[in-house]
Amino acid sequence: MNGNKDIRKKILADGKKRTPEQLSEKYNLSVKEINEILKTSSRKYPKWFYAVLVLAPVIFITLLELLLRATDYGYNTEQWVDAGNGKLIINPEVGRRYFPSGNFTPNTIEDMFDLHKKPNTFRVFVLGGSSAQGYPFNPMGAFSRYIRKRLELVYPESNIEIVNIAMTAVNSYTILDLLPGVLEKEPDLILIYAGHNEYYGALGVGSVESYGTSRALIKLMLYLNKYKITQLTRDAINSIASLFTGENIKSHGTLMSEIAQDKLIPVNSEEFAEGVQQFRENMDEILRVSKERGTPVILGKLVCNLKDQKPFASVETRDYITAIEAYENAVRELNKGNLKKADSLFVLAKDLDALRFRAPQAMNSIIEELGYKYGAPVVPLDSIFNAASPSGIVGDNLMVDHLHPNLQGYQLMGKSYYDYMHKFGYLPPIERGKIPYEKQDSITVANFVFTRLDSTLGVYYVKLLKSDWPFAEKRRNKFNQSDFMNILNPKDFIDSLAAARIENKVSWVDAHLIAATYHLRRDEIKNYLKYMDVIIYQYPVLKDLDGALRFFYAQNKINLNDYTPRRNGLMALYIGNYRNAIKYLRQAYLSAPDDAGLLYNLAYAFYKNNELDSANVYLNRSLALVPGDKDAIQLKTEIGKKLKKQNASQNAKI
Repeated sequence: MNGNKDIRKKILADGKKRTPEQLSEKYNLSVKEINEILKTSSRKYPKWFYAVLVLAPVIFITLLELLLRATDYGYNTEQWVDAGNGKLIINPEVGRRYFPSGNFTPNTIEDMFDLHKKPNTFRVFVLGGSSAQGYPFNPMGAFSRYIRKRLELVYPESNIEIVNIAMTAVNSYTILDLLPGVLEKEPDLILIYAGHNEYYGALGVGSVESYGTSRALIKLMLYLNKYKITQLTRDAINSIASLFTGENIKSHGTLMSEIAQDKLIPVNSEEFAEGVQQFRENMDEILRVSKERGTPVILGKLVCNLKDQKPFASVETRDYITAIEAYENAVRELNKGNLKKADSLFVLAKDLDALRFRAPQAMNSIIEELGYKYGAPVVPLDSIFNAASPSGIVGDNLMVDHLHPNLQGYQLMGKSYYDYMHKFGYLPPIERGKIPYEKQDSITVANFVFTRLDSTLGVYYVKLLKSDWPFAEKRRNKFNQSDFMNILNPKDFIDSLAAARIENKVSWVDAHLIAATYHLRRDEIKNYLKYMDVIIYQYPVLKDLDGALRFFYAQNKINLNDYTPRRNGLMALYIGNYRNAIKYLRQAYLSAPDDAGLLYNLAYAFYKNNELDSANVYLNRSLALVPGDKDAIQLKTEIGKKLKKQNASQNAKI
């Protein structure tokens, strides 16, 4: 037996070097016997061994991912984060999924919504790129803010949540990636405005942030980008690469000048077709998945500056004139009064522009086609903007640059989406509107929450944008202090504050708080309250003026010495809290009994609180100091009318 074992061991050892025939001759056994020994003597592992072999890498990767999360490695990849007070907000770092290089991280306008949806809530999500976000007037100028304000005015008993998660320089891949997280939050409606960034936006065919043109690969990478282990792998690769290439120097020019890198995409090129197909397939999946979940979607056709934006890049292409020739022909036809022909040529010039910052008409065709396929309403924004423009062709009248609307344009967008929400029955079902439909738009615009600082910021952002490529011939490497001052040319305090905000010397909320304090110290209470309203509207968790004051005082950002009895009284008066107005203004009167303006405001507070006799007392003192005060005389007349009416009513009862 032992001899046989020894022979088998020798055969197995020799079997690594000799053929079965050679072994047969050496050990005087048949080839069949040799093969049997080789076969039966090979070691067989149990099934669990192979299972462990397969699962070991999975277990290792899982444990490594858990470790990275436990140690908070890298940046947060979750879609939603806690905003406090039972609210959620989109993760400020979620844009890193689409810009993993870290050179740029897009943000949102930071709309919050309830962690647990209340029964009376009407929740709408807005998705898209910078035009959906409201650039350059974001956050306050976005079309979603028009919709929110209108809904709040018309449906005061409903909990209105308009959650805009649009980002700069992203396209349909981002919308597709964010969609599952949106759908799980039970939206009543989704509004989409997208398509301009399909070529140069993150992961587009002409983007500097790209994984190639394979849609399957891009979707896989978007999935993997949600994991910390992907960050670790990317960081390791970048660290190794930096040893050989040195540190990359980040450019400080405008984002628009960075994302295209002079990459031209002619109309009949392969990349042009790939961008169109990418948009079609992504939007098709977005609408299909939304419909399967029972969530309605409203799409908007794309609008851009046709009349007043020359093509950025005019190149020779087969079967077409150049973009600049089409544009010049359009201008000539417009000057002749041939408006229909001019419009067609302006559209052609835009489509022939080889620097694809404006979406070609093919994108609008896809939006219409897919809207019909999935029963999604399509807002014809292109036609609506043309109809609101001189000569029926949109230009600088509604645009600040090549494709971003001005404030009037954004309000028109908001109105147009709202009209379609009304038309297709997508308004809050939980209560009837409190304002007649035909009056809602004008009331919304009159109550729109917006300040001069918001306007100035928008103007300055556009000035900087147009000082760089492709609006300027040469690309800037950076903006320095003198560049900012020369380009922006601030004239007063608010201008300077806007410049400081653009240079990131002050945050958005602090800039508005500084502006509010500036007006408060000048006793310009209406302007002060306007800025405080903006802050509270942006961050509703502050709830009201008192809540905001307590919050900012706790952060050492407000000096309570600025809040004198006089100012507190005026604030209370302007926000309609007449009891507090009387309380504080009477305190102020004790130290300034000869202030005619103070006396008038105290009289007005008593009048609004229906204490007419007291109102008359203080108004007479005010008129004694300034007999010709028109406002005081008018108030005197109103008090007299009200007293006469009250006396008549009392006599009738007797």
